[in-house]
Amino acid sequence: MKLVTSAQMKSIDSRTIREYKTPGIELMEKAGLGTAEACRRYLSDCAGKRVLIVCGRGNNGGDGLVAARYLAKWKARVQILLLGKKDQLTGDAKTNLNRAVKHRLAIRQATKADNLPDMLPADLIVDAIFGTGFEGEVRGLEKSAIEKINRSGIPVVAVDIPSGLNADTGKFDPVCVRAAVTVTMGLPKMGQFFFPGKDFCGEVKVVDIGLAPNAVETEKLELELISAEEVKNYIPLRPGNIHKGGAGRIFMLAGSTGLTGAACLACESALLAGAGIVVLGVPESLNQIFEAKLTEVITKPLPDVGKKGALALRGLGEIKNHLEWADCIAIGPGLGQNYQTVELIQRLVSMRINRPLVLDADGINAFAKKPELLKDLPFPVILTPHPGELSRLIGVPIPEIEKKRVEIAKKTAREFNLVLVLKGAPTVVADPEGAVFVNSTGNSGLAKAGSGDVLTGIISGLLAQKVKLEKGEILSRQVLESALAGVYLHGLAADLNKTARTTYSMLASDIMRSLPDAFVTIAG
Repeated sequence: MKLVTSAQMKSIDSRTIREYKTPGIELMEKAGLGTAEACRRYLSDCAGKRVLIVCGRGNNGGDGLVAARYLAKWKARVQILLLGKKDQLTGDAKTNLNRAVKHRLAIRQATKADNLPDMLPADLIVDAIFGTGFEGEVRGLEKSAIEKINRSGIPVVAVDIPSGLNADTGKFDPVCVRAAVTVTMGLPKMGQFFFPGKDFCGEVKVVDIGLAPNAVETEKLELELISAEEVKNYIPLRPGNIHKGGAGRIFMLAGSTGLTGAACLACESALLAGAGIVVLGVPESLNQIFEAKLTEVITKPLPDVGKKGALALRGLGEIKNHLEWADCIAIGPGLGQNYQTVELIQRLVSMRINRPLVLDADGINAFAKKPELLKDLPFPVILTPHPGELSRLIGVPIPEIEKKRVEIAKKTAREFNLVLVLKGAPTVVADPEGAVFVNSTGNSGLAKAGSGDVLTGIISGLLAQKVKLEKGEILSRQVLESALAGVYLHGLAADLNKTARTTYSMLASDIMRSLPDAFVTIAG
């Protein structure tokens, strides 16, 4: 699903009205109806329920006035609080104000913060103050209204976007409505999935208001939201007679002294994501630990740096034989940064692997001083850094990466010619062709050591299956789809843990163990 900025949405709206002859009043009617239906679903049955609709003087207020008519028709007890005078409304909003008056809906006007009433008793508040075009500082009457809405403790359904929130950045100054549900029109907006905006939007529901498909296509939108409907199509289809060798073989290099857990989480997650066989290459001195911890994973002891629990450079030839066996290679979780291990990884990646590679954690750190070795490799690569790892690789400070997640992810993917998974809130995926995807799942429970290792395993497991099921042919689309599905399932598994575990007590292993439920949720 495409993700838009406020300017792009305005352009699509205008083009739909101007070039495709769809009246603006018709778009507003559908927006208001969609809002009313969301309110009815939230209340289960709105008959007899008290709904307060707080309207601004623009088109967002007009949407709220339409919603008021439908809710009154469905027997809700509707009250409208208009922030301003009736004669300040124009255009389609004015038309819908007149319709509300004709239907004898209760309308109360407030023109100053001083005469703004306390929030009237209600079961639900509809926020229709500002739309997606708002930017800047909230002041005066609207600021007081938003503060009273938030203090009321009454659940809120926001029309298009919580009032005060910047639709592009997800930021606000100084206040923003905190919504339980946001009913957004036509297409989701960037600011609804970037923090702190995501926390203030609640559940985001997209309403079809009749935008002309050609008007959307003409805008040439590059940013997309990773959604369940698309991910369902990205999960590999397994024939009933498949065997373990045909379900994808992964060779993983991971683990070092003190970091064996990272390798275990990655390997087991790959199996839970569907891979048929995982062989884990580990430092020889740690092999007994891995033998004890892992039941379903095959371990391969490799030359060690003086029994220090780090992969030695002299293991290069032996590792190369395993690369030829595998359908997918994963390198990095818990690998450590011993100088021999770093050189080993650099040499491995410089070889003609001819297998898709998932590179994470210390696998990425190995190229911090030689990033040029990762550019334009002759085989598909998925890079999965957190902002710190990406900062070391490209020499951009972490605060700047966090501020420009989309732009930097897009630039890096193009510059290195690979699929980049920039982990964070939200996780952003970029491909070499310029497309950027924003993940819609996940919560703060993912801020726990090991969760990135689980993600590496999931992506590797999906990718190994896709390559094998396509008879070994590696397509750029397979690589991107594996990254997108892996990111979404990873976040979904965390979301499924949120109620029972809370975001405080959630562990990476909880996320891993919830992968089967995440697959079931997608399939359903």
